[in-house]
Amino acid sequence: MTESCPVALDTTGQDIHGEAARLRSQGPTQVALPGGVLAWSINSHDAIKQILSDPNVTKNARNHWPAFINGEIPPDWEMISWVAMDNMVTAYGKDLIRLRRLVGKAFSPRRVESTRPLITGIATNMLDALGAVEPGEVVDLRERYCYPLPALLVANLIGMDEQALAKTAVMINMMVDTTVTPEQAQATLGGWRDAMAELIAKKRETPGEDITSDLIAARDEDGSRLSEEEMTDGIFAILGAGSETTINFLDNAITLLLDHPDQLAMLTSGQVPWSELIDEVLRVESPLAHLPLRYAVEDIVVEGVRIPKGDPILVNYCSIGRDPALHEDAEKFDIQRADKTHMTFGHGPHYCLGLNIAKLVGQIGLSMLFERFPDLSLATKSSELPHIPTFIMNGHRTLPVRLTAAEAQVAA
Repeated sequence: MTESCPVALDTTGQDIHGEAARLRSQGPTQVALPGGVLAWSINSHDAIKQILSDPNVTKNARNHWPAFINGEIPPDWEMISWVAMDNMVTAYGKDLIRLRRLVGKAFSPRRVESTRPLITGIATNMLDALGAVEPGEVVDLRERYCYPLPALLVANLIGMDEQALAKTAVMINMMVDTTVTPEQAQATLGGWRDAMAELIAKKRETPGEDITSDLIAARDEDGSRLSEEEMTDGIFAILGAGSETTINFLDNAITLLLDHPDQLAMLTSGQVPWSELIDEVLRVESPLAHLPLRYAVEDIVVEGVRIPKGDPILVNYCSIGRDPALHEDAEKFDIQRADKTHMTFGHGPHYCLGLNIAKLVGQIGLSMLFERFPDLSLATKSSELPHIPTFIMNGHRTLPVRLTAAEAQVAA
């Protein structure tokens, strides 16, 4: 079987979990992406694990997606940034091994541990600023904490200043927005590449203790270095992956904990360590949903369905942890769950290099937040929080909260 009736994905991402459940029940299914481009949507744990570890599946469009190679995918396609980049995210075979060796050197255990005081310092500054908010006032915690904590950390790690980060953040937001126009998509691709090229030029002139400087200097075992395009696209991938996913993770974690005060109490009392929270949030509310794109190097069979050579494949990370074939009560949030299996950090050759830093941000950032503001509460029902307009990421547009009770309530 190679034919299926294409399902149009909701570009606004308003019901990611419901859509995933429907697609999972159908098995591998062709879906329509923006611009009418068709891809195979994979939603079950076993099928996704097969795809992520299969050597006959690649993320390299320039060599394995006929529609892209033949010019059928226009340069202003709404999702062009995801397939045009040339870095370890899209590399395949020997190139992937070479790039991961080079980039992996920048994520040494020493650098991971060095982020601990950085995370604590940034979180302290953000929390001090929030401490000046009037009692009972509603604030957008996504904008005031979930965004700046990981974004400023990753900017620091790659040697980018706050002004450049602010400009680049706009482009990252446009890149994950699956409702953008073709004109916006084309401008986004050029914009972030120019920003990264400017950063690299500065670091060549004045190297520092940062990942960009390390990558400029890095050599592989054979003496080879990253090409200019690999460098530009690779640093942007670190910035985007390290910030956007962690922003959504913090957003989702805070929302879940405020909806489950009994479980929050277990964490703040020390009954359950904060490390137990991380994987359960990633399981039930993966910050990453459908990640574009992979391609069949040869014909492959997934759950009895033949995916022809060259066809694009869309893996739904949000669907893995909620697969009822993998977890009992899969949609239930439970930090004491014994099995928290998920694949948010990937699986196989593209496993995330920055996962230890991401987990550290989560543990430190969340524990400090709830220690500073033990009366933190949502200012609206979690079911009413607006979703960001994308099927690529899983998070909210805003996270309105009250950090403390209103003065009148405190007095009472």
